[in-house]
Amino acid sequence: MAVRISKKPRVAIVGAGNLAGALGISLRKAGYRIELIISRPGAASVQRARRLAREVGASAVSATHAQIRAGLVWFSVPDAAISSAAHSLLRAADWKGKIALHSSGALTSDELRVLQERGAAVASVHPLMTFVQGSRPTLAEVPFAIEGDRKAVRAARIIVEDLRGQSFPIRKERKDAYHAWGMFVSPLLSALLAASETVAAAAGVGRNAARQRMLPILKKTLANYARLGAPRSFSGPIARGDVGTVRKHLKVLRTVPEAREVYLALARIALRELPAKNRAELEKILKH
Repeated sequence: MAVRISKKPRVAIVGAGNLAGALGISLRKAGYRIELIISRPGAASVQRARRLAREVGASAVSATHAQIRAGLVWFSVPDAAISSAAHSLLRAADWKGKIALHSSGALTSDELRVLQERGAAVASVHPLMTFVQGSRPTLAEVPFAIEGDRKAVRAARIIVEDLRGQSFPIRKERKDAYHAWGMFVSPLLSALLAASETVAAAAGVGRNAARQRMLPILKKTLANYARLGAPRSFSGPIARGDVGTVRKHLKVLRTVPEAREVYLALARIALRELPAKNRAELEKILKH
């Protein structure tokens, strides 16, 4: 457990997108004062910042006019913009003693090196959660991967605890693998579901109907996975060793070749990682 601090730092959030919105709301509910929402100069960016600022009781300002007094600055901008955003705010504050965080899953705290050189303690603090337009998830129970300077890491752990999240350390050299892991559990899962809709269409089921009809089995599969783990929640023809059915699948999926490639890749992983019968025969037909 992180050592408590007597007073919560005031916060400035750089960015006003989906992640910034969830972060700002959660921080405010946890008792943090959001002082500024800082945006790019463009009209659309400023408008988004003003909307978020109204929600969290902050002021909205563009980076070109920002004067930061908050003790903690949280960069919630796209990965490619983190370094440039930090450079654009060099003169917006006396960075000595401040804490600067960013929320990239792939990039390390080195993206904020320019602020570190000015005296700030820096860290990357990534929530393992999906943020999309029209959905603002709570950050309670969300895991946060953290790395960076000792002071910034300590502060980040306290904040995550206040948000009722779960922090864990990640080494800089492992962030690429960490982010790839996150890719599998949400964006590529969405891609798999899109592929499932395509296969449903081959069975004569439209996309909207397919989405509704898949939900019960999806929910149960996730519930089984949460309770039992992957091996004990695995079912179907590979688990049973039903070579004939798998062969039929591969034949019909020639009409949707990209989905067939996904099927083959996942079936091969299933043979390697999960319980299955008739492995030798299945391996032969999955080579093609």
